[in-house]
Amino acid sequence: MTILIIEDEELTARKLQRLLLDVEPAATIVGTTVSVDESVDWLRTNPQPDLIFMDIELADGQSFDIFGRVSVKSPVIFTTAYDEYAIKAFRVNSIDYLLKPIKEEDLRQALAKLQAMRQTLAGPGQKERVLPDTLQQSLLSLLQQWREVSPVDLPAPVATMQSPSPFYRDRFMIKQGQRLFSVGIDEVAYFVTRNKMSFLKTRDSSEWLLDYTLDELAQMLDPRRFFRLNRQIIAELGAVDKVHLYFNGKLKVNLRPAFEEEVIVSREKAGEFKQWLGE
Repeated sequence: MTILIIEDEELTARKLQRLLLDVEPAATIVGTTVSVDESVDWLRTNPQPDLIFMDIELADGQSFDIFGRVSVKSPVIFTTAYDEYAIKAFRVNSIDYLLKPIKEEDLRQALAKLQAMRQTLAGPGQKERVLPDTLQQSLLSLLQQWREVSPVDLPAPVATMQSPSPFYRDRFMIKQGQRLFSVGIDEVAYFVTRNKMSFLKTRDSSEWLLDYTLDELAQMLDPRRFFRLNRQIIAELGAVDKVHLYFNGKLKVNLRPAFEEEVIVSREKAGEFKQWLGE
């Protein structure tokens, strides 16, 4: 099986590659791309792989943009920290939709699902394959694992399925030289990523390196208290000092302690952010 990985966080891409080779030793990673533009160029100049793992939020846009610029005939497994894109993901060649951090068992199930669909959709004497124009009939059942969807109209409003109460982190272990200590969640102002490294910023302005990506952190934090403002910052509610209207429907956020750069919430996330603040 040949696999293309589209993922703009280097650490996440390396982890996924290692996990894939553990689960599917015969797999060949034929490429890794980090942006919409680079992915489009790769797909235009290389044979279609057997499978694509595709992060949704890339540095230069959402990976859904790739489908509008180049023909993607390969089946796709989306990887993301957000479940808000589920319906849109299943309108394209999606086999599954894995939330980060990706667990080995979830990956095994996704690959098994791909194999089962190949066998089902292949005709007598044909090579096992997945045909994009027949996938849509199979995707509704996959999507129902995540949402309760109207059987008549896939884009209809959906309701979150009942699930056990999640476990959220209440502290993080910090390593400083030979010293180990923990920082309680009540001490955290925000998490930030710089140069592909993640840091925890405390209310007293201390900053500590963490061994998690922001995508992974997003799954560990209580969404009632923490909000991912953009690709660089996850902020705690009490760290939001002021919010200003910005151009094109965006919002500008002042944090406490102050962040060294402008913190902008996109127009697409502005409404959700205001609801989180209690609008």
